[in-house]
Amino acid sequence: MTMKPFRIILGLFCLLVAIWLVLPTLVIIPMSFNEKKSLAFPPSGFTWHWYENFFTNPDWSSSFFNSLRVAAIVAVTATIVGTLAALGLSRMKHAGAGILRAILITPMVVPGVVLAIGIYAVYLNYQLVGTTLGFVIAHTMLAVPFVLIAVSASLEVFDVRLETAAASLGANRLTTFRTITLPLILPGILSGLLFAFVTSFDEIIVALFITSPYLKTLPVQIYTSITRDADPTVTAVGTIIFLATSLIITGGLIIGSQRRR
Repeated sequence: MTMKPFRIILGLFCLLVAIWLVLPTLVIIPMSFNEKKSLAFPPSGFTWHWYENFFTNPDWSSSFFNSLRVAAIVAVTATIVGTLAALGLSRMKHAGAGILRAILITPMVVPGVVLAIGIYAVYLNYQLVGTTLGFVIAHTMLAVPFVLIAVSASLEVFDVRLETAAASLGANRLTTFRTITLPLILPGILSGLLFAFVTSFDEIIVALFITSPYLKTLPVQIYTSITRDADPTVTAVGTIIFLATSLIITGGLIIGSQRRR
């Protein structure tokens, strides 16, 4: 009986924290229907104009599809590289594994501005500024640490004896990986894939340094629009991304719960 009031207080506290975290995001939804060309809250009037502008304005639509294309390529590339790195590090038994792991997660620790300056300096020499290849390489470097951590977490609870048992039954290494290892660490790989996609799609600091008038990602377009004329289209973009992300996360949770059952 004495624990019930404590649980109620703890639940209310968690609810308040959740509201405090989500409320700034929810504010942009009504703002996206504001009739006036301003970012004022509460909005006045109702209009779909800013959503229409997002889909019809070439600057917005092209930057959106640029971000989707780059993020999709980065997600696949970073997932392959990060998964192979996690598998290799899990097999290493000497002290060099820890040093190598620290090097691989360095992009998560180093300030983004420092990385952006270094990447920009290198890209100038190889003419990669404003190219799709340049964006993919830079964003892959930023996304690999997230894949490495997600897959490594799955490998921590992976029973290596299953691979030994499969080998004793005549399975080669490729067959063992395909039928035993891969299905068991698949949740970590999918989590890393999602993190890699989001990291690339939302990245702004490096993108500002390596962008060009011919290739501009959505975060750069949002930044340009806010600093230039405070276009309310950014609220429509934010609402669309928020709803899409919520649907993806909800779908992932549902699929994960069904797998556990």
